[in-house]
Amino acid sequence: MFKISIAPEEIDNLPLGWFPGQIKVIDKPGIEYDKAIFYLRRQKILGFDTESRPVFSPGQHGNGVALLQLSGPEKAYLFRTGMLGMRKSLCSILSNEKIIKVGAASLDDVRGLQKLHGFKAAGFIDLQKIAWEWGIRDKSVKKLAANILGCRISKAQQLSNWEAQELTEAQCRYAATDAWVCREMYIRLLASEKHPLTPEEQMPPQDRIAREQALARKEANIQAQKAQAARARRRRRKKKTASNNDKADTKEGQG
Repeated sequence: MFKISIAPEEIDNLPLGWFPGQIKVIDKPGIEYDKAIFYLRRQKILGFDTESRPVFSPGQHGNGVALLQLSGPEKAYLFRTGMLGMRKSLCSILSNEKIIKVGAASLDDVRGLQKLHGFKAAGFIDLQKIAWEWGIRDKSVKKLAANILGCRISKAQQLSNWEAQELTEAQCRYAATDAWVCREMYIRLLASEKHPLTPEEQMPPQDRIAREQALARKEANIQAQKAQAARARRRRRKKKTASNNDKADTKEGQG
């Protein structure tokens, strides 16, 4: 069984994980592009992710997808969509329901790619939407990887410039790892027994605490209302008893 949630200090003590295979950057059509498509079409499960140049100024519009990462077990391909575009053969992989593409927050990534070139997405698995079936509440790739694979994924390059003329080795390793690790987590989940979270367990801790506090306040209000009603009944009984005694005394005096 996996943990419902893993603490940051636990992650810090885990070994660093990274993609161990071959990484290829594709920025133009040609032989290397064709080799990439040939390899990816033969895979049943691919790791999937995208990267965009970060926005640091408030109110500034987000940048388009600069990089598409697709990873198999031993090769990861980084497609520089800003230079290459979204070619038909690449879109066909993203539209193929027989090739599973596993990512995190996949819908947002797919929408970003569809802005570059329209295609019908099929065969996508979002780890954030299925992890609860295995008893996991965490959503981030870093926490999921720590929980499921027992490794620490570096996010040091996340906010780097993905539209740079040349990607650094650190950027390539980060991008390949982010896609590959999603594939590895999915395979590990499929080989594990499911222990779905209850609706209460799925709630973030702060929401669950707020809900428990609200229920406690509601119960306290109910108990207060019951106590108030009981006091009112006692007062009515005492008043009725006093009234009956007064009537009895009056009749006795008249007699």
